[in-house]
Amino acid sequence: MSRIGKKPIDIPQGVEVKIEGQTVTAKGPQGTESVTIRPEIEVKVQDNQVVLTKVSDSREADALYGLSRTLVANAVHGVKDGFEKKLEIQGVGYRASMEGKNLNLALGYSHPVIVEPPAGITISVEANTKITVKGSNKQTVGDVAAFIRSKRLPEVYKGKGVRYEGEYIRRKAGKAGKK
Repeated sequence: MSRIGKKPIDIPQGVEVKIEGQTVTAKGPQGTESVTIRPEIEVKVQDNQVVLTKVSDSREADALYGLSRTLVANAVHGVKDGFEKKLEIQGVGYRASMEGKNLNLALGYSHPVIVEPPAGITISVEANTKITVKGSNKQTVGDVAAFIRSKRLPEVYKGKGVRYEGEYIRRKAGKAGKK
């Protein structure tokens, strides 16, 4: 039995949760998020809380119980407060800027790298080297941040590239000189 799945999800002030069949829709100040729950899990709203229960005691229901609760909790949290990922750029001449809604990255290539954010995602740049990705869907925010990072992964010799804020890069020793 999942300890995570048993916990009810509190519905914060200003968030509205509707259940239509197996689809849970959360609506709040940051937007609207929908999560489709598998039929092995039943969803109810009781006393201003979302409660999930297993329909059967199958292995599949056990595996989906905690996952379903987490997906619904992320949707509720996302429409209330939103999610954000911060990235840092390190390297001489590496910088970021905004061109309208698009992110323009200079990462040492012969051309600029342009990243168009998907719907519901906002990207902002502070001080040319700090990028913030915000949105109400946790998975989409993480995907966009990972996509930006993939344009120039941090390398192990000098540490140049795009990294998550606070990410530690294990550095390698360079070539040993002659003795």
